[in-house]
Amino acid sequence: PNGCPPKIHTPIRWQRCWVRLVSKHLPRLLGKEGRGVAGVLTARVGSIGDNQMGGWHSYRASKAAANMLVRGAAIELSRTHKDSIVVALHPGTVETPFTASYPSHRKMDAEESAGKLLAVLDALTPAETGRFFDYTGSEVVW
Repeated sequence: PNGCPPKIHTPIRWQRCWVRLVSKHLPRLLGKEGRGVAGVLTARVGSIGDNQMGGWHSYRASKAAANMLVRGAAIELSRTHKDSIVVALHPGTVETPFTASYPSHRKMDAEESAGKLLAVLDALTPAETGRFFDYTGSEVVW
């Protein structure tokens, strides 16, 4: 649709739709009182400022779209849920068939990545809502 080849359009539509669906329910799920945290898995390749290699245009665009929606959802939710935290998260290179051919990346299993991401989420404050962090807790440039 809209002149986009399906190979490009489908991942972007998918990222856009699932983030919107999740963010629609965040106000109810996080509650208005007290700390509520939502981390959305995206990927560092969705960072425009960190792109040093080019390529992967469809995947990059879909992750950049997801990151933008996370940022917008965080801003909107913070208006009514002052202690909420909504962030984009880069899980690192996780061992999967998709990453098997990445020779220069240190890979970790899903359990290790998840544990590190939970530690990052535990350390965040409402002042950090709407930002993008990797599995070490380092902020990723948009």
